[in-house]
Amino acid sequence: MMSDMTQTSQPPLPVAPGWRIDEHARAAAIAEHDIESLRDDAALRRITDFAAALCEVPVGLVSIVEAERQTFLSRTGLDLTETPREMSFCAYAMREDDIMVIPDATQDPRFADNPLVIDGLGIRFYAGVPLVRDDGIPLGSLCVIDTVPRAGLTALQRQGLKVLAEDVLRRLGDSRSAAASRAAIGDSEGRFRTLADTMPQMVWSTQPDGFHDYYNARWYEFTGVPAGSTDGEGWAGMFHPDDQDRAWAVWQHSLATGEPYQIEYRLRRHDGQYRWTLGRALPIFDDTGAIVRWFGTCTDIHEAKLASEEREVVAQELSHRIKNIFAVISGLIGFSARANPGFATVADDLRARVIALGRAHDFVRPHSAQSRPVADQTSLQGLLAELFEPYQSRTASRITISGDDVAIDDRSATPIALLFHELATNATKYGALYNDDGAILVHSRRVGDRIVIEWRERGGPMVQAPAKTGFGSQLIELSAVRQLAGTVAQRWERSGLEVEITLPESSLSRN
Repeated sequence: MMSDMTQTSQPPLPVAPGWRIDEHARAAAIAEHDIESLRDDAALRRITDFAAALCEVPVGLVSIVEAERQTFLSRTGLDLTETPREMSFCAYAMREDDIMVIPDATQDPRFADNPLVIDGLGIRFYAGVPLVRDDGIPLGSLCVIDTVPRAGLTALQRQGLKVLAEDVLRRLGDSRSAAASRAAIGDSEGRFRTLADTMPQMVWSTQPDGFHDYYNARWYEFTGVPAGSTDGEGWAGMFHPDDQDRAWAVWQHSLATGEPYQIEYRLRRHDGQYRWTLGRALPIFDDTGAIVRWFGTCTDIHEAKLASEEREVVAQELSHRIKNIFAVISGLIGFSARANPGFATVADDLRARVIALGRAHDFVRPHSAQSRPVADQTSLQGLLAELFEPYQSRTASRITISGDDVAIDDRSATPIALLFHELATNATKYGALYNDDGAILVHSRRVGDRIVIEWRERGGPMVQAPAKTGFGSQLIELSAVRQLAGTVAQRWERSGLEVEITLPESSLSRN
């Protein structure tokens, strides 16, 4: 839920050209409605819930704009019950002849400095339908809000919001009579069914305990089953036998926890073909936090699923060929070393670096379920464990990895592999891995938006700083500083080499 915020003054709202509604008449019109009795009205709440779901935004509101404030009769995804009028987007929307859409409020001079934009709520996208009575008096707006910019609304979303706004006006107009209120609720539900039947997705709804009691026309058109035959638990029989237990378990988890329901499964179409479908559902809560309804959709994703599987096969084949290229290069280096014995030492170092790059590539490349590494492929510690595996002893761990794990990707895996392979190789030649008693601790920790990785060698022969910078040191500098935009500090202590590598976390993963 969006939280409350400090109220600050805004410049008076300008009067739109041609808009000349008497504020006294408008105040009298608002007074005709029992505003307090309509706060958190169940019918209005269903409207704002559905408006937010229809437009795929976190917030839906019914706002009545009064002389000095705007009051939210119904609110979905927001804790505020009112704001000063000078902060109101709806005060502008209610003057329009059509839906007012603000793709990015920070770019709109009317709202860029609005506290609802720059402070707590962080409004970016806004769309509001004017709530105007039959006598031409504007009352406020039915609006939807998002905290990220959006391009606008689809034609279906615009149509849906207008239908829902009509229901809001009907609810406001009928609030003076209990009988009229019941009629408005029934009409609202009828309009909801009409709107749901026009949606391309299969729409369904359940009671709080998960009992399915509504499907739209698209469901029956897709499945071909008789109306009502999938009520209750009958829906589960529409899934592929191999998916039924999994889908049921996920649904039961959502019912027990209130967490959103999302799953991919194969749904039987009317011609008997099972097609991949994305199932989603969200709970609707009352003011006490209890679930009063579940609304869900089923979307046919069969072609997209097959295309994704084909892309994965191609990616795996490409990665396999790249892996083979590393092996070929390593073989060519070995062949050249045999033909040129004087090149052997350099060739061994070069081949080891190529092998390290190959191990890094193999760790982050696309994998099948059978070939995927045990460690998370986005794990820094998982990659380091893979790189250090050839240096570990069968009886004890020579290199210990600890601390905070962080996310990496294919872009950062290569310089990381070169950097730590070089450190491990030097430790084998001159440092803690030179004898059987030495050990290395690699510890990573977050410091703000940076990652600090410490390399500490202990138990090896005494080492001293080299007289001149060699290729290995240059390679470490190239990997950490130039490619990962970090820093490297080396300390040649009597107990062993200590290296502190500081990297921006953003350079390790695109996310």
